[in-house]
Amino acid sequence: MDLIASLKSFLRVAQTGSFSAVAHERGVTQPAISRQVSALEEHLGTRLVQRSTQAVTLTDEGREFLGAAQRLVDEADRLQHAVGARRGKAVGTVRVAVPTPLGVYLGARLAPLMDRHDELSIDLVLRDGASHLIEEGLDLEIRLGPLVDCSMVARQVGWALAHVVASPEYLDRHGEPRHPSELERHACIVYHRRAHDKVWWFDDAAGPRVPSGQGGELATAVCGRVHTNNAVAAHQAALAGQGIAHISHLLVAEDIRAGRLRQLMPDYPTRRFPLYAVYPSKRSLPPRTRVVIDYIGELLARDPDMALRDREAPRETPREVSPEASGDAPSSSAIADAALVKA
Repeated sequence: MDLIASLKSFLRVAQTGSFSAVAHERGVTQPAISRQVSALEEHLGTRLVQRSTQAVTLTDEGREFLGAAQRLVDEADRLQHAVGARRGKAVGTVRVAVPTPLGVYLGARLAPLMDRHDELSIDLVLRDGASHLIEEGLDLEIRLGPLVDCSMVARQVGWALAHVVASPEYLDRHGEPRHPSELERHACIVYHRRAHDKVWWFDDAAGPRVPSGQGGELATAVCGRVHTNNAVAAHQAALAGQGIAHISHLLVAEDIRAGRLRQLMPDYPTRRFPLYAVYPSKRSLPPRTRVVIDYIGELLARDPDMALRDREAPRETPREVSPEASGDAPSSSAIADAALVKA
């Protein structure tokens, strides 16, 4: 039963005193209107109208229910009007989980988005691990690395990049590593994000060629006395000279320019990994969520280190990239689990 339609039919019958008149107004048959009112009576468990060949009159229960029925219909019309006015506009709150470095970066750059959509609100949830979107009431998550959850929709919005850095004070005391293998002799700041936190992966331009035409990969085990599950804490520890850190370029770029941190081993860049916007379903995706995804993509596109290439145009897929085992070589899931890129 369509409750609102039945309520409207009941109200018109009460006003006109005739099933036939209401049926004529709506271009339907008289039995159709009668069935709607009967369904409403069955739903409420009471008779609302008295039917006779002469007229249709309200029962005592029908007269008592009349005011409540009108209020329900008025409220339904108001809601329909409000939703219609909002359709196509970015209205309401988007609760989005983002990796901590990207959250810090995004938080300082929300003004253009908020100015563009004056009825939009953003609830940033900063964390360095994967979220449970539905259970946590999230509209959206920006997630790093290969994805395996087939129940979600994902759209790649950019790439994540990290630098290996240390403070000048640390390097003055302990020397500067020139090759990833030398990191084993240094105090490294271990950033817990997933499994294999103590392995860092690098591109080796001099290594064996792979089908993509790039160099090989180097895996280096690291250790240290400072461990943290938060990128900002790892960043602060590196600034304080506590060791060598592997941190998102979003957090350390300004420190490198200012000389507070030094980027190490530029001949061995760390691996970049994809950043995905992940959400439960693209069916009826609210405009407010869509504009947030688009805006994050716009921000990342301005950074050459994070921008998608032309052949990597954003697209939506109901099935994410699945990790594949590859023997002794690092699999895509192992690389993601190593949490090499902390953005």
